[in-house]
Amino acid sequence: MNAPFLIVETGQPLRTLKRHGGFAHWIRVAAGLEAGASVVANVERGDALPDRRDFAGIIVSGSSAMVTDRADWSERAAAWLREAAHDGQSLLGICYGHQLLAHALGGEVADNPAGRESGTVRIDLHPPAADDPLFAHAPTGFMAHTSHVQTVLRAPDGATVLARSQRDGCQAFRWGERAWGVQFHPEFATHHMRGYVAARAEHLRSSGQCPLRISREVSAAPQARALLRRFVRHARQVRGR
Repeated sequence: MNAPFLIVETGQPLRTLKRHGGFAHWIRVAAGLEAGASVVANVERGDALPDRRDFAGIIVSGSSAMVTDRADWSERAAAWLREAAHDGQSLLGICYGHQLLAHALGGEVADNPAGRESGTVRIDLHPPAADDPLFAHAPTGFMAHTSHVQTVLRAPDGATVLARSQRDGCQAFRWGERAWGVQFHPEFATHHMRGYVAARAEHLRSSGQCPLRISREVSAAPQARALLRRFVRHARQVRGR
């Protein structure tokens, strides 16, 4: 029997989107995991993190929290992720999880100098992505859903930056052989993305962006979504060796 995946919840969706379930549900569905193939630990709520050796891989969700606030629950999760990464566990951090993993491994997280990034944006891969287990089969440019204010300003020492967008220089990185962070949201569907644009409309307008245009330009992002299934396959292959 395949070992389950651990989904570390660091937050919950906007109240207007909760009818679609929590982040763990979105991730599980996008990753193609059956209900019994994942375990959820809500660290923001205070759940204890289990023994990582019981899992094929770990996926860390997004959050409306800020890594730079250094909340106790977040710092505890960062310490746990640092140990898991150094132990060679298969890890994938999404948005907040991406930033938290970078912070845990010694990178720098801060407000994005380019401001809020929201909507369906083009992700451009760097040449090292051609040899990466998760990105090798992706096109060099693809669309992905984004919603964030903070960013990884400096990737951890020894990390390989794999992708960028117009507003963010570190859309993806790999540290070691089995730990990845992605700033974009592979688990988002178009209705999730439009919901976030609508909820952040005032913030977008205040930064000189047009939420109506951003919402109109929301489109499906199948290449980004496929990343989650590739991570699941890769993590199971690694565990089976």
